Amino acid sequence: MKAAVIGSGNIGTDLLIKIIRGEGHVTAAAMAGIDPASEGLARARRLGVPTTADGVAGLIALDGFDEIDVVFDATSAAAHHRNAAALAPYGKTLVDLTPAAIGPYVVPSVNLDRHLGETNVNMVTCGGQATVPVVAAVSAVTPVHYTEIVASIASRSAGPGTRANIDEFTETTARALEEVGGAARGKAIIVLNPAEPPLLMRDTVHCLVDDADTDRITASVHAMAASVAAYVPGYRLKQEPQFRTLPADDPLVRLGAGGRLLVSVYLEVEGAAHHLPAYAGNLDIMTAAALRTAERLAERSRNR
Repeated sequence: MKAAVIGSGNIGTDLLIKIIRGEGHVTAAAMAGIDPASEGLARARRLGVPTTADGVAGLIALDGFDEIDVVFDATSAAAHHRNAAALAPYGKTLVDLTPAAIGPYVVPSVNLDRHLGETNVNMVTCGGQATVPVVAAVSAVTPVHYTEIVASIASRSAGPGTRANIDEFTETTARALEEVGGAARGKAIIVLNPAEPPLLMRDTVHCLVDDADTDRITASVHAMAASVAAYVPGYRLKQEPQFRTLPADDPLVRLGAGGRLLVSVYLEVEGAAHHLPAYAGNLDIMTAAALRTAERLAERSRNR
């Protein structure tokens, strides 16, 4: 399956390198950007990948565009709406790494197989890729009345696109916690940590549930963490899931409208350092999830 990447910033460049380093199910056919002096476009050219600095219009005009099967969009939410409209007549599958959410939310370890026939799939957010699997793991055992996640990322790993899309991040992640994770109600918080040296991505997941089998919840969370780690090797639990029964008047109990058992899971995501520093696990988990999605699309195409 031939792929193009729109966006020559950190995420697009890391994704391009992942594609080139991959097992060959997906091959890099082009990179499109809007800055002729972009380091990402220069690196792509050095790696022998055709490039254009004319954005999606330049991509469409490239020789070999007709042979491209999938287009990764690593730009911004606003730009993805324009890019999707421009590419709609050409029948390409779009893998959206922005919070635009034109297509369904996809978290590979949870619901990828249900959306392999879609023409536009959304990779949610870095916080969503990290925490939705945990919520889904808990939901597989018992209903989750309320979930709240906090994604803490190194300030250095938050580029202009991330900072411009903070509102979209919180809204998109919260919806994915509900629609994909299975929570009745979700809330997402992001923290840009200015610590030096930069810290790895950390995620805290709180789920409010009824009394349930804690051993089953723990086993489900461990199994899901292993599933995510299969394509994001730096994804790991920092400790065993924690359980605490809250008093009836606790504010979280009122938010959850039922359930008093609080399940808390603490995660860490270390980047693979293909292009970005290891502390940028928030970016690495997005590119890894996007590539995993395209690889499954390629497998499905071969098996037809």
